[in-house]
Amino acid sequence: MRLFLRILGTLLIACAMIFLIIDGTRSLAASSLVFTPLAVTWEQLHAASLAGLREFLTTRLFGPLIEPLVAALLGCPGWAVLGVPGLVLAWAGRSRRERVFLRQDQF
Repeated sequence: MRLFLRILGTLLIACAMIFLIIDGTRSLAASSLVFTPLAVTWEQLHAASLAGLREFLTTRLFGPLIEPLVAALLGCPGWAVLGVPGLVLAWAGRSRRERVFLRQDQF
């Protein structure tokens, strides 16, 4: 289970780094800070799935309750939305054993 958490966390961190590099490149080109919301990035990558998510939320009973949360997440930068859960999953999947460090004179 820990291996799965570490792999999933690493993949999320990798995607977050890609989004951060894209935002950094856009910031350098614009000479100001540019944070691209996740909704814009998702729409550029695959607009049909974003429309499907919004349609799914409007047709469900719990949709009106979750819609503000989803809208807030889609308004945040993509690197933050993917990076935070990635870090949490990678931390949850770490090995829990205590590391023993030896001094040079103990060899």
